[in-house]
Amino acid sequence: MLSSEGIAAELAGRVRRRRLAQNLSQEGLASRSGVPLGTLKKFESTGKIAFVSFIQLVVALRDEAALEKLLLDQKFESLDDVLEKSETPKRGRIK
Repeated sequence: MLSSEGIAAELAGRVRRRRLAQNLSQEGLASRSGVPLGTLKKFESTGKIAFVSFIQLVVALRDEAALEKLLLDQKFESLDDVLEKSETPKRGRIK
């Protein structure tokens, strides 16, 4: 499982690859999205960006449909699925 920083770096890499696939410079994407160039450069190199700015980049790259799949409510196929997913792990000390 990736760390938060690892996930952020992976997303930054995906945005960079999408930008390059669309033959956009950093300046071009910054202009199209309204995200400051410095913010985009920092994001691509560190993975750090405000969430709203990230959304602006994704929309400017015309991939907002990918965002619609984030954090959807869980759908259950059966009562067993409901019961299985609703069980909370018991807390206790590790021995």
